Amino acid sequence: MGGFFGAASRNDVVLDVFFGVDYHSHLGTRRAGMIFHDAKDGFQREIHSIENTPFRTRFESDLPGFHGCTGIGCISDTDPQPLLVRSHLGTFGITTVGAINNAEQLVENNFANGGRQFMAMSSGAVNTTELVAALINQKDDFVSGIKHAQDAIEGSLTLLIITNDGQIIAARDKMGRLPVLIGKKDDGHCISFESFPYHKLDYDDEYELGPGEIVRVTADRYETISPAGDKMKICAFLWTYYGYPNSNYEGMNVEVMRYRNGSIMARDEAAAGGIPDVDYVAGVPDSGIPHAIGYSTQCQTPFARPFIKYTPTWARSFMPSNQEVRNRVAKMKQVPVPELINGKKLLFVDDSIVRGTQLRETVDFLYGAGAAEVHMRSACPPLMFSCKYLSFSSSKSEMELLARRVVQQLEGDEGQNHLDEYADSSTERGKCMLSAICEEMGFDSLGFQSLDGMLEAIGIDPEMVCTYCWTGKE
Repeated sequence: MGGFFGAASRNDVVLDVFFGVDYHSHLGTRRAGMIFHDAKDGFQREIHSIENTPFRTRFESDLPGFHGCTGIGCISDTDPQPLLVRSHLGTFGITTVGAINNAEQLVENNFANGGRQFMAMSSGAVNTTELVAALINQKDDFVSGIKHAQDAIEGSLTLLIITNDGQIIAARDKMGRLPVLIGKKDDGHCISFESFPYHKLDYDDEYELGPGEIVRVTADRYETISPAGDKMKICAFLWTYYGYPNSNYEGMNVEVMRYRNGSIMARDEAAAGGIPDVDYVAGVPDSGIPHAIGYSTQCQTPFARPFIKYTPTWARSFMPSNQEVRNRVAKMKQVPVPELINGKKLLFVDDSIVRGTQLRETVDFLYGAGAAEVHMRSACPPLMFSCKYLSFSSSKSEMELLARRVVQQLEGDEGQNHLDEYADSSTERGKCMLSAICEEMGFDSLGFQSLDGMLEAIGIDPEMVCTYCWTGKE
């Protein structure tokens, strides 16, 4: 996915932006960059790969060359950015987060309307942030250009722009699928995805942008330059998976939601017929752990950590790009606690089950370490659709998703007409899918959180939450 951080101050902002971006490292693994603007010396920019080196290490040597009272930076799971653009709107820096599903069509439209070229990457594809800049530059001002780009794009677009007169423009996606927050301290303001980075940098909560809202931020003030829309679809996975535990979105804390989510899952499972008799409830590290704590507390079964992830040398933020190496690293990171596994009946809670590849290896690893039983619970419903807004569960084919693949195995194409039933474990089709996954993956039992239970745990109006990955409904 990705994340960004920006700051405007009466003083130098290099360290604030450096640490603010670093605190978004859990959101991306491929590229990162920063741009700073100084009234005297103009722009300075660096972009680096972070596939095998964490952000902080990669950019630390660049810090002496940076200076300025405004700056933006990003962690990106897509193309190199932020970009520096010269146009009729002036020279500006831009970074984007989202998904553009009609990129090729927009490139061709640009050529048809008089555009002459884009810089092509080695694959021949156009950098999506450059494409967004081109769309913005089709209009006479930034606000009109941003709204034009958001209207043209099929997917989502959230962005930051740093101008050559020391201002930052922030725009939240039209449906507010990702958060954008403003912090304030005595000498300036910041803009961030996550709230905890700016708390650590001594900023206080100031404002949360609404869906589609565009703001201008300077050291002294922020102002809305295009108002928010009245409809929101913020991504549910912010709470269940990729949001950092300390953060709050729409007033709801991530860690608190995860405790509540696990508790609701155990409550509903007990009401439906009982929870397996196990020795320990455990979380698949790391994001499954708080869901498991809630589950354990509710069902009054001891919580334990039967295996630990070894992350000092292979933190998620710099996993290798080669899939074979990634799989091997994932296996090497799992370090067992034999005293909590051998002969024990274990129930694990994971944040989600997407393709199931690494989960099967985890189950084999646990049985190999002597587990008597392994039960699995997912803190969200079965994923039935690839995300087309933020690329959370993007796949070459939806048949890569474990649930969809099993439905196809059970009933062929006809099964694709009954996805709602398969997603509901109380139906016959739902029970068949659970049984088939258990057989394939080696679980002693399997359960998914219900959609209603997950939304109850999030705790905001369900109409404001995007659940496309589960329902296929926008």
